[in-house]
Parts: sequence; structure tokens; C-alpha cells
Amino acid sequence: MRNNILVLLVSTLVLSGCATQKQMVPMGGSKADGTVRMGFDYGLFEKPVLDKNQAIAAAEQRCKAWGYFGTEPFGGTTQTCIQPSSSGCMGWHVETEFQCTGEIKK
Repeated sequence: MRNNILVLLVSTLVLSGCATQKQMVPMGGSKADGTVRMGFDYGLFEKPVLDKNQAIAAAEQRCKAWGYFGTEPFGGTTQTCIQPSSSGCMGWHVETEFQCTGEIKK
């Protein structure tokens, strides 16, 4: 009985996934529209942990390179399956769009 409980506990821990630190990186955007798409990928057994301040800082850096003053999250987050399999999805891609703010410097 004790072995069964131990096996169940270990199985639960393995299947529950591991917290994995992820960083959002620029995936695209438009200087003219003042938008930056930031994203990351993760796999089936990962539980992504994001530093939202890092994502905002990276988007802001891109906006400033285009001449804008700052940035803020724009809209929601999109999650897309990038590794479909017969048993479900094995990997995802997540994107968030940011709006550049302030007058563009010419």
C-alpha cells in the first residue's frame, strides 16, 4: 500500500509539469502603427513563469528604438498550438501585443 502511494505521488509530480522561467522576445510589429508583438514558446510539461516587467521593458526598448516614448500592453494574449499530436497539443506559442506610446520623434 505504501509503495502505491509513493508511485502515485511521484507520477503526479512528474505529470504536473515544471515551472519554467520564460522571457518574452520581440516577434514582430509595426513602426507605423506603433505596435510590438512579444512572445515565447513552451512545451507540454512546462508551466511558464513570466516576468511581466521584463516583457514591458523589452517592448519599451523596441518602441524607443522607433522613436516612441514608452509602451503599454494592448489587448489580450494569444496562445496557439505549434506541435499538435494525436493525444493533444505538445507545444504552444504565446503572443502579447504592446502599443507604443508618446509622440514619435522624427
